[in-house]
Amino acid sequence: MQTKSCFSLIGSNLDALERLITYNARNGIRMFRISSDLIPFGLSLAEELPWQNHYSKKLESIGGEIRRSGMRASMHPGQYTVLNSTDESVADRASRDLDYHAKVLDGLGLGPEHKMILHLGGVYGDKERAKEHFMPRYKLLYAEVKKRLVLENDDELFNIEDVTETASATGMPAAYDNLHNAINPADASCKDVGWIEKCRETWTKEDGPQKVHYSQQSPDKRRGAHSKSIRIDEFLDYYRELSGTPARTSCSN
Repeated sequence: MQTKSCFSLIGSNLDALERLITYNARNGIRMFRISSDLIPFGLSLAEELPWQNHYSKKLESIGGEIRRSGMRASMHPGQYTVLNSTDESVADRASRDLDYHAKVLDGLGLGPEHKMILHLGGVYGDKERAKEHFMPRYKLLYAEVKKRLVLENDDELFNIEDVTETASATGMPAAYDNLHNAINPADASCKDVGWIEKCRETWTKEDGPQKVHYSQQSPDKRRGAHSKSIRIDEFLDYYRELSGTPARTSCSN
């Protein structure tokens, strides 16, 4: 009964995902983040379930619509996926969680340009040592995971300079988040376009077009909370900066 219930939940979630992808395709939406909760209990109850085989035709159908529409899908493992944790059990769980996310994208038949976004992790009192912990853990990941993984700056611990440095050392692409950088800046003299250009150096042809995250601060929520809508004048200032002359300010590690 437990297995039957899990399969039922997975089926319902895949039906919902299929409706969302169809809607996006019809309305010209070309970027979509797939929920990490697509497969309920993916790291516990359902970890040993053969859901990829059971729903292979459904996954193939959804992935086919994503590819036909030219959509780019991504996933973003949550805050508890901490690969550089000093606790081996936490790091092991993070590795397994990344395996699960890769299985979803592989099951959909999507290429390596469809990414998984990850934060560097915890500082644990020593940022440089924490970055060193990340690198050997990354090297132990399966190739199916590493080909999709992108490192992103966060709003509290690791700024974009930390991320580009670590990404370059591991061979990962880095994604720039403007709101996170506004709250946790690496160098206030370096503009958004400068960091985006610096991140571009970490992307290869196989990774697909460079990914950049844009959001705005919610005016009535905690620092770092995303606004529900985009203030157009603020966005246009950002857009004009990116579409204008290349940055003169060097943003280097």
